[in-house]
Amino acid sequence: MDSIKVLLAEDETALAHIVRESLEERNFKVILCANGEQALEMYAKHKPDAVALDVMMPNMDGFEVARRIREKDAETPIIFITARSQVKDVVTGFELGANDYLKKPFSVEELIVRIKALLRNKMLYQNTKPKPGNEPMQIGNILFDPVKNTIRHNDNLVNLTSRESAVLNQLCQPGMESVPRKILLEKVWGSDNIFNARSLDVFITKLRRHLEADPNIQLINIRGIGYKLVW
Repeated sequence: MDSIKVLLAEDETALAHIVRESLEERNFKVILCANGEQALEMYAKHKPDAVALDVMMPNMDGFEVARRIREKDAETPIIFITARSQVKDVVTGFELGANDYLKKPFSVEELIVRIKALLRNKMLYQNTKPKPGNEPMQIGNILFDPVKNTIRHNDNLVNLTSRESAVLNQLCQPGMESVPRKILLEKVWGSDNIFNARSLDVFITKLRRHLEADPNIQLINIRGIGYKLVW
């Protein structure tokens, strides 16, 4: 297997070098950045397999770096590494598209396990993406195109992220009375762990906002089971 290329953005110099050396000893290729602006520049230049971001960094914090990455890239795994662990910070991270959250202090072994798990999930997710040829679906007065990742209501076109599109596509499968959370998590994220479960909650909220254009469409939460899309 080729070396996994990781962009590590960490402004604590001693910690950054310890983590880099430990990863390189395990055959990772590490792109080390000391601040948010440099992280964004190196991301664009090197296209890493995974991104590990400290939240509190000079020039640009990790949240802003993640937001800008997600504007163009919905799939590269992002892990936040931070001493901040309040619920609102975790939620903010997932809303911005983070895949995982690692609290300081942490072991490099744990970081490695999480990076590899996210990359496996990414491969599984790519295998579940709609294949070219899938026809657009009519959801009430909204037209959903699972290939172009768009929804259209009258003249209003909304571009979905690839993961938003994958979740909506699962909810629209014919013959499904409801879609269990476990099925959504395993098919779209590759695992039903707690971090992916929190991420799913964020994506469901986003889809509800997108579908508000047609008030007859409801994305119902079926307690203890999953979700059902009705219109």
